[in-house]
Amino acid sequence: MAGTIREYMVLGIGVVLTALGLDLFLVPNRIAAGGVGGIATILHHLFGLPVGMVMLALNVPLFIWGLYRLGFVYGFRSLFGTIALSVVIDAMAPFLPVPTHDPLLASLYGGVLVGVGLGLVFRAKGTTGGTDFAAAILRTYLGINVGQILFAIDGLVVLAAGFAFRSAELAMYALITIFVSAWLIDLVQEGFTFAKAFFIISKHPDRVARAVLHDLERGATVWRAKGAYTGEERDVLLTVVNRAEVTRLKDLVYGIDPRAFIILADVHEVLGEGFKEYRGRR
Repeated sequence: MAGTIREYMVLGIGVVLTALGLDLFLVPNRIAAGGVGGIATILHHLFGLPVGMVMLALNVPLFIWGLYRLGFVYGFRSLFGTIALSVVIDAMAPFLPVPTHDPLLASLYGGVLVGVGLGLVFRAKGTTGGTDFAAAILRTYLGINVGQILFAIDGLVVLAAGFAFRSAELAMYALITIFVSAWLIDLVQEGFTFAKAFFIISKHPDRVARAVLHDLERGATVWRAKGAYTGEERDVLLTVVNRAEVTRLKDLVYGIDPRAFIILADVHEVLGEGFKEYRGRR
C-alpha cells in the first residue's frame, strides 16, 4: 500500500512538472514539441482553445480505441495521468507568468521540465496518454517499432507547427525540446547515480579479485571466456565502482598486471549491496 501511495505521489509530481513546462515555456512561445501537447499548442494559438481541454479531447478517443485494440493494458494510472495533466495545465495557466520569450531558452527549459516530469510519470508506471496510445495502437495494424511510430508522429506535428506558425525556426526549436526531453526521460528512468562498470581480463585474475574485494571492499563476478583469435581461455572479472574509485581501481589492476585489458562502461543505476536499495512496490 505504501509503495502504491508513493508511486501516485511521484506520478502527481511528474504531471505538475510536465504541466509547468508547457504553461511556462512551450505554449506561450509557440513551441509545439510533438505529440498531443504539440497539436494542442497549435490549436491554442490558431483558435484560442484551452490546451488542457484539447489534450483531453484528443486523448479520450485514443484511450477508448486503445481499450478496443489492446485491452485494459494501461490501467487506472494511465487514465489518471491523462486526465490530471489536462486539468492541471488549464488550472495553472492563468496564474503563471511567462519567464522568457526567448525561444531557445524556452525550448531548453521547457524540455527539461517536460523530460523530468514524464520521466517521473513513466517511473511511476503511468503515462499521460497522447502519442503513446497512438503508437501502441498503430503497431497492431502496421507491425513496426513503437519508437519509429512515435518519431514519425512527432515529426509530423513539428512540421505542422512550422507551417501553421509560418516559421521554420520554431520547428527547429521544437526539435531541441524533443531531444532534451527524450534524454531526460531516459535519465530519470535509468537513475541519476552514475557509476562505472569494469570488465577486467588479466593473467592474474585471483590477485585482481582479491584487490577488489579487500582493498576497495567491492564485490566482483568472475566468469570464464575464450579469446576468439587465440582460443585461449581466461577469467573475466566484472565489478562496479563509483566515480571516486575509478583511478584507484586502475592503479590496483595495473599494479598487479601491467598488461591487463580493461573495458570501462557507464552505469546509470546500480541496485544492491554497496549502492542503493530498490524502493519499488513491496
